[in-house]
Parts: sequence; structure tokens; C-alpha cells
Amino acid sequence: MPAWTSPSAHLVDPRFTAVAAAFQALYRKPRDGGGALAVYLHGQPVLDVWAGFADVDTGRPWRSDTMAMSFSTTKGVTSTVVHRLIAKGVLDVDAPVATYWPAFAAGDKHDLLLADVMTHRSGLHRVRGIAEASGDLLDHRRMAATLAGRRTEDTRGVPAYHAMTYGYLIAAIVEGATGRPFEEVLTDEIRRPLGLDGLFISAPVDQHERIAPFFETIAPFGMSLSAVGHWVKKIDRFRPFVDALLPHGFDEMMNSPALWQATIPAANGTFTARSLAKMYGALANDGVMDDEQFLPSAVLQEAGRVRTKERDRVLGFRMRWRLGYHQAFTADRNNQPRMAFGHYGLGGSGAFADPETGLSMAFVTNKLGRGSTPVADFRLPKLAAIALDAVRQP
Repeated sequence: MPAWTSPSAHLVDPRFTAVAAAFQALYRKPRDGGGALAVYLHGQPVLDVWAGFADVDTGRPWRSDTMAMSFSTTKGVTSTVVHRLIAKGVLDVDAPVATYWPAFAAGDKHDLLLADVMTHRSGLHRVRGIAEASGDLLDHRRMAATLAGRRTEDTRGVPAYHAMTYGYLIAAIVEGATGRPFEEVLTDEIRRPLGLDGLFISAPVDQHERIAPFFETIAPFGMSLSAVGHWVKKIDRFRPFVDALLPHGFDEMMNSPALWQATIPAANGTFTARSLAKMYGALANDGVMDDEQFLPSAVLQEAGRVRTKERDRVLGFRMRWRLGYHQAFTADRNNQPRMAFGHYGLGGSGAFADPETGLSMAFVTNKLGRGSTPVADFRLPKLAAIALDAVRQP
């Protein structure tokens, strides 16, 4: 086991010293792994800290430019691509998906709207039975073609988290509307306009050395995700959860370069906290970043409007879905930020924007939490509560 490495910081605004201290407390020993936290306020960076190890086995410390694969945190980035295209008139959230992807009209899906997909109400939440082997997950066009040929499930019209399928569906829509690869559109719509060097879906090989491998996989009840899925699926009420969140073999390839390079816009984004916080910083600041209008106010208001209030059939609780984002959860149950939205990921990562306070926050880590859903790990919610308390002080 390598010796401990001291925390590092690029920026700590005095108002956020308590947030920095709480973050650093997460990484007191090598087995805590490493991570990074960044915060923007009114479009300006106010916190940028990192700590621990990027690779526990080799002793490589977490550095300023270290990235981590952040699971469903990816969905927030993917959704922001869509909103950029909506702002340009390339996509219309109220248009049928088949407008951009004609093959999608097969079965009973001719009238499904882009809004139905973005609020997880398309009835296409299930990935088990679609991916025959774990390697199938790496081919987004094959997965999209399979989904295009499916009929919808009985969850159509109600929120049922599309844990994996969301990305394949959105990528096919974006590629159909633009005629370009999804990763190229991501570069043109987010990475280049915001000047981000730590935000990838399909990370190129020359960026792999920056990625912090997971040194512990998520193992609820001491079992692999696949084993948990086998047993939990025997309970009828958990069947949608397993079908959506636990694809066969996914946990076995979490540190695979093949996974990092794939296009899975729901689950395999590799990010720095700094890049995520800046993207969400624009969303928290009326769409403005670096004196440029990244998103028009009208598009942003529609993006952040709550579309569902009922219980999500997969996750089991109210997510209050917006167009591609969910409610930002904090550890303070009595003072939840009512306007805040973003996306958290399996194992603890996540990012959000709070237009009410102008604050955005992002957290990435290679120490996976024990939670088996995107909102079951409490590190980010605790940090978020401290940060929001800081900005609400008179």
C-alpha cells in the first residue's frame, strides 16, 4: 500500500472552506481512493480541490487533470447536448423521435416524442434481454437498432429510469438529426464553446492515462452486480430495477479501455470535476458563461421545468424528472433546493446546477460507494448541503 498523499487545491474561496474540509475528510487513507470537487458561483469558479490516489495499486496521486468515469452523471452532459441542439432548432422536444430516426417508428413507437425519452417515459427502460453479452453494450449503434425494433413496455407514459437505454436512444436521435457522430457533436456543442479539457464520452486513447481506475467495484451484500441482479429479479417488484440498471457483465469491464472508448452516453463519461462544474455553472447562471450565452434563457427554463412528480417505477421514489435531469438531492431533507437539477451517478459521482442561488457543484471519484442507484451514495448530497448553506448565509 502506498504512503498517503496530501490534499491539493487550485482554488478555495473563503466562503467554501467548510466544503473543502468536508471533501478532504473523505480521503484520509489510501483505501479511500481519490476524488475531486469543484464549485462555480454566478459563473465564477470558487472551489477546485482534489485529494487521494488516482491509482491505489501504483501509488499515482490524483492530479489537477485526473478524470474518472462517472456513470449516470454522463446523462446530464448528454442532455445538455440536446438542449444546445434545441436552441439551434435542430431538435424539437415535442417532435416524434421518428422525425430524426425513421426506423424508430417500428412497432408502437411512431408517436413517441423526444420529451418522452428525456423524461424516462418512453417504455424502453429495459437493457436486459436487449444486450445479449456485455460486449454488446459497447456498440451504441447496434443497441440503438435493437431498441428501434422493440415494442414499448407497460411503463410507457410513466417515469421508469432508462439507466442504460437513455444514452443509446439520445445518441441515435442526435446522430440522426445532425448526420454526425455523437462525440463530434459533444465537442462542438459543449467541450469547445466552454473550453473544457476534461469532459469526454468515448475518451480517445491519448486521454486514458488521465483516467483514474476504480479500485473497488460496487458490491451490494458482498456480491457482484450481476449476482445481485440474479437474486433480486426473483422479487417481482424489483424486476424493472434489475432490467434497467444491471446489465449482464457491465461491472466486470468497468476498468476496461474498451469501455472508456465506447459511446455510451448514459453511463461511460469520463470527467474532471472542474469541467462538469463549469458546464453546470452556465446552467446555474441563466445560461451564461465567460460572457457568452451558452443556452438561451427560454430553453434553459424549459430544460429545468419539472415534468414528473410520481414515483419512478425503476428507482422506487420521486425523481422529479426535468428534460434529461433529475432533482438535485442534498443531505438536508428539510431544505432541498427546489429549483436545482442535475444528474448523479452510480457509485457517488454527480453534478448539478441551482439557478436560485447561482451555484453549481461537481464531484468525481474512483472510490465507489455502496449504493446501487445513482442517488444512494451520500457523499455529494452532504457536500451539496454544506455548499448551499454557505451561499445562503446573509
